[in-house]
Amino acid sequence: FPVTIGHAIYEKGSCKMRAVGAGPVNQAVKAIAIASGYTAPRGISLACVPGFQSVEINGETISAIVFKVYSVN
Repeated sequence: FPVTIGHAIYEKGSCKMRAVGAGPVNQAVKAIAIASGYTAPRGISLACVPGFQSVEINGETISAIVFKVYSVN
């Protein structure tokens, strides 16, 4: 997953990720941290803006955490 974030940053300059639940949110944060290690040698620093989004799963509306990751260079 961190490699996918890195490629999205190289190609588009940003990406969005959505996670529902404590475990997936934890994994998303780790992936962003690892991706910043991949992009740093190319002189690209990453920033992340977290937010909330309502999503419907199995007919139930729940809150998801959305991460917008972008390059600051």
